[in-house]
Amino acid sequence: MNKTVPETREFFKELVSLVKDATDVDIVVAPPFTSLYAAAESVKDTNIKIAAQDIFYEEKGAFTGEISPAMILDCGCSHVIIGHSERRQYFNETDEAVNKKVKAARSNGLGVIFCIGESLAERESGKTFDVLKREIEKGLENIAGDNIVVAYEPVWAIGTGRTAAPSQAQEAHAYIRDRLRVLYGNKAEENRIIYGGSVTPENVDSLMACEDVDGALVGGASLKVESFVRLVKFNTEAV
Repeated sequence: MNKTVPETREFFKELVSLVKDATDVDIVVAPPFTSLYAAAESVKDTNIKIAAQDIFYEEKGAFTGEISPAMILDCGCSHVIIGHSERRQYFNETDEAVNKKVKAARSNGLGVIFCIGESLAERESGKTFDVLKREIEKGLENIAGDNIVVAYEPVWAIGTGRTAAPSQAQEAHAYIRDRLRVLYGNKAEENRIIYGGSVTPENVDSLMACEDVDGALVGGASLKVESFVRLVKFNTEAV
């Protein structure tokens, strides 16, 4: 929940020129609903895509405050984040609701950034893989794997300054890859698995050097253009 419309325009005015040469990565920015249209206008004909932070699973109707897939598309989005840990934690979003949202997004042609991850208590009690297995199986039930990006975001590392060590991230991502193979067979190799959890310019290189880490879901470090550009232009050779 950051950036007004004027702040969004200013952000992209600076960002666009600084990442125009970053042709070997996909850049997707997810502003709040109120700034989506302005963001999409700002990145037209650039290498930056826009995502919504959430979606509702009905097309229209008496659902006050909700945003439909058609509305998100109309704003110029190509992707949507679904199942973010904050949606699960603060708004009691269930695996079943996440599944409905993923289905609605995919049926409308939106790319999905599907978030999963365990809490600190679940990690400390050895339930990390159980949580990931449940969230993958229930969240992606009866959904084809095309245009699904899985974001592993350990809840204990969201906005806390704590980050999973590269070895912890790799272990979780490798497990997620195995679970996707169960669902999608060899096509699971095409699914990107990205890491989210206090990703910063200081740790991005080591995280991106992990075999099964295909990108990053960035929070606070994306709010300032300078730090976000550094993340876009990560350098695994520096590790």
